[in-house]
Amino acid sequence: MTKIYGISNCDTVKKALKWLEQHNIAFEFHDFRKDGLDQALLLSFQKQSSWDALINKRSTTYRNLPQDVKDNLSGDTAVATILEQPTLIKRPVLVTSQTLHIGFKPAQYQELFIHE
Repeated sequence: MTKIYGISNCDTVKKALKWLEQHNIAFEFHDFRKDGLDQALLLSFQKQSSWDALINKRSTTYRNLPQDVKDNLSGDTAVATILEQPTLIKRPVLVTSQTLHIGFKPAQYQELFIHE
């Protein structure tokens, strides 16, 4: 089962959900604000990616972080900061049986689902 993680009012998440629906791809949506984010889930993302890929450095949340926090976003510090502010995660996070994909571009989704 394909699972997509994000925030329901995020425009990029909305585009990804619409693309999946238009292409009749079954998925489950997990809203970080409504459904939460726990350490196990966050660490499962990090095992398949990196903090640099997971953290949205263009977000308002990131820009508002103190510089010392930005400079130390790795390991336990990243986990604690992201759990406190899940909007730091680049969205959407798409998890299939084989891959974890961060962000949304129609061509990339096409490529992902053609090969499944």
